Amino acid sequence: MRRFLKWSFLGLTFLFFAAQLVPYGRNHDNPPVLAEPLWDSPTTRELARGACFDCHSNETRWPWYSNVAPMSWLTQRDVEEGRDELNWSEWGADSDGDESAETVLEGSMPPRAYQLLHPEARLTDSEVDALVAGLVATFGSDEGGGGSDDDDDSSGSGSDGSSPSGSGSGDDGD
Repeated sequence: MRRFLKWSFLGLTFLFFAAQLVPYGRNHDNPPVLAEPLWDSPTTRELARGACFDCHSNETRWPWYSNVAPMSWLTQRDVEEGRDELNWSEWGADSDGDESAETVLEGSMPPRAYQLLHPEARLTDSEVDALVAGLVATFGSDEGGGGSDDDDDSSGSGSDGSSPSGSGSGDDGD
């Protein structure tokens, strides 16, 4: 039995070191920020930065473990998928963030595994409420047929007619 454990340990150690030779997961060059949405408030942007920007922007903070396989592979995959789904650093006319509030409210974002390693992504109930309200004000809601009909370049803030929260425009902060 000792011999089996010894060879198993040596085999796993060899695999770990061999995995470090795989080049995927170490491209940590963040592309430039091209454009961001017109956030309804600095508070919304800061809450989104702490909970969402690592995967949904070109401002990813790459922790030490993102250089060690197999965590580097998982981290790279998560960032690539997050940027493909929604990238707040490459915002344009065809960008669509109206589902953001719903995913935060449902609790599917930020993912639990991410929150374990990133305490700043663990939002309190009041922070979740503030982020959801800010995302709805910034992008509109999915229920109203998308955020594109709420876009008014002259106002810079969300429409007060389609807000699902109902009570006021929310300019007075927390």
